[in-house]
Formats: sequence, structure tokens, C-alpha cells
Amino acid sequence: MWRIGELARIVGVTERTLRHYDKLGLLPPAAADPLTGYRWYGVAELLRLERIRGLRGRGLSLRMIAELIDAPDEQVRQAVRDAAAVLRRQIAALAAQAEYAEAYLAESLPSTLPGRSPVSMLPEPATVGARRLRVRHHHVAHPRDLATICPEPPSTLLTWLAARPEHGFPAAVTGPDVGRTGRVASGAGGAGQGGESLTLPARTVVRAVVPPQVGLVTAGLWLFGWLARRGFTTTAGPAVEDHLVDAEGGRATVLEIPVLATHPARAAGDER
Repeated sequence: MWRIGELARIVGVTERTLRHYDKLGLLPPAAADPLTGYRWYGVAELLRLERIRGLRGRGLSLRMIAELIDAPDEQVRQAVRDAAAVLRRQIAALAAQAEYAEAYLAESLPSTLPGRSPVSMLPEPATVGARRLRVRHHHVAHPRDLATICPEPPSTLLTWLAARPEHGFPAAVTGPDVGRTGRVASGAGGAGQGGESLTLPARTVVRAVVPPQVGLVTAGLWLFGWLARRGFTTTAGPAVEDHLVDAEGGRATVLEIPVLATHPARAAGDER
């Protein structure tokens, strides 16, 4: 018979681990001295401890081991098969997350501020609910013309694009006053002083907050390229550009581009 410290040294675990296993009912000692409280272990406990450690190393939790340690071998093997499948999914998710992180490190945007280093955006998939807006419609000849139709924040700009634009494209802005005019021909959709009602359905988007030192046109074109590189499929539903302002005058722009579904690699990573 061995005392707890001797068994711990034989197997290479701590006494605390053995006490924990005893508390869980996994590995009670063969005997315990009622006066000193010393625990004594024999060969049967040694074999049981090695079985616990072996199953733990094959992906089973202590809770599962407590349920299976005395079960028939085939039942134990099935539990190990299930655990192996879970581990393979976790490995795939971690590999996808590592690829995602490496892509972030490799991609950056030039700053519009003199002397500033390139910056990074952090696009993420998201599911957004339905949204009702009141808009006036336009046809835009070039992305740089969007600034001429977008009112001061808070405001929302919508563009019907599924990729980087090569020609003119439709757009819309919120608010009764659509702001300045430039090289933009107003479309036929603006109904009345307050515009017309437009409901965006619930949908999956990729969302990114535009760093203040990055131009919006540059950010939007970069984001479309990022979606293509990451394997997302965009839809023709409107991309949304929310121009936000807080009580202290701080401004931010949030871009949302609709996609058909969450990218598989990111979805796998989110299951962990």
C-alpha cells in the first residue's frame, strides 16, 4: 500500500489532484486511517488512476470519465470517438481563426493624415434586424460623389452595390434635406419633401467601423476587396453607411455590406 504522496510520485501527479479525484468519487483510497486521515492506495487504485489519466488525455472530461470509468469498453470507445470528433472541429475552428488573424496582420489601409502609419479595419459578420428608413434616391456617377449628397451626421447613406463599382450606381440618403448637389443627378425616387419609406429586411452583413484617419471611399473599396479575398458572396441589397455623431461632436462611420451567409471559417470559429 502507498500513501497519497507516494502514489503521486509514482504516477507523476500532485497530491492535490488525487484529493480532487477522491472528492469527485473517481478515485477513493483503498483505506483511510480514522485517526490520522492518511489515505492509502493499492494496485487497484493505481490501475484506476492510469485509466482516468488515459481517458483524460483522449479528450474526455472528468464528468464523462466519472460516468464511464466502470462502463463496458465499447461504450468507452464510443465516447472517445465522439470526443475526437469534437477535437477535430475545434482544431479546424482554431486553424480558421489563426488564418483570420494572419490576414488581419497582412492587410492595412493607407492613412489620409500626413505622417500617420497605415491602419487596419476589423470587419466582422453580423445579423441585423429589419430597419425602416425614410430616404431620397439618387444616381451616383462615381463613389467620390457620395459626399455631395450625404447630409451632416447623424445620417445614413445606402448604395446598391455588390462589388467595386465600374459605372454609375443607385444610392439613397436619409432625411428630408439631401444636402448639396454636385456631379450627381437626382433620381426619380424622391417622393415629396420627406422622401419615401424604405424597409431593409433582417439580413446577414459584414460590418466594419471606419477608422477616422481613413477615407470613406478608400474604406468601402477595400472592404469589397476584403470580402472577395475571404470568400464571402455579396448581394445586390443596399450597403449601409451610418454616419454617427455623439453629444461631444465625436464622429464615426459604420459600414454594413450584405452577404448571402456568414463565412464558413468564421462560423466555425464562433462555435467555440
